[in-house]
Amino acid sequence: MDAGGGGTPTVGVPGSDLGWTLGVILRRWHEQVEEAVAGLPHGPRGYQILSVVGHNSPPTQSGLAKHLNIDKTVMPYIIDALEGAGLIERRPDPSDRRVRRIVITPAGAKKLKQLEKKVRAAEDLVFHGVAPETRAVFVDQATRLAVSIHTDRPALDPCIAVRDVLADPALGPPR
Repeated sequence: MDAGGGGTPTVGVPGSDLGWTLGVILRRWHEQVEEAVAGLPHGPRGYQILSVVGHNSPPTQSGLAKHLNIDKTVMPYIIDALEGAGLIERRPDPSDRRVRRIVITPAGAKKLKQLEKKVRAAEDLVFHGVAPETRAVFVDQATRLAVSIHTDRPALDPCIAVRDVLADPALGPPR
């Protein structure tokens, strides 16, 4: 946290632990991304689903819920809303007609491209004033840590962490 890299907290910075630091970053990211995806059914969660479905082989609804750690009783409502907006479809699995795969529609792929540009712009605002090299290293290392944690504890729900940070009265009211 210090400018010199010695591990001593920077004088005058409220909070000196990783939790405070990540909470501030997460709050700012969430505020910016929520605005960027406004109008999309279920906002950031809808965006996560659209992104996974748009960039991977069509998952099952339960597989998608597990991957994103979204409660399996909540997932059908999000899928219904995205399907109602014409962005995704449920299609029978060719090898097992009892299973439904979640597939992005052409309209969904177009919407995803638009949203990805907006999310990148929102993230640029989060990193305002940070050197591009520093940003690249931070994102790379944070990604490595997140993948490691997710691999070790795939049932860990990142949505709970976001909710807890956004509801933390010490950080101010959620926006």
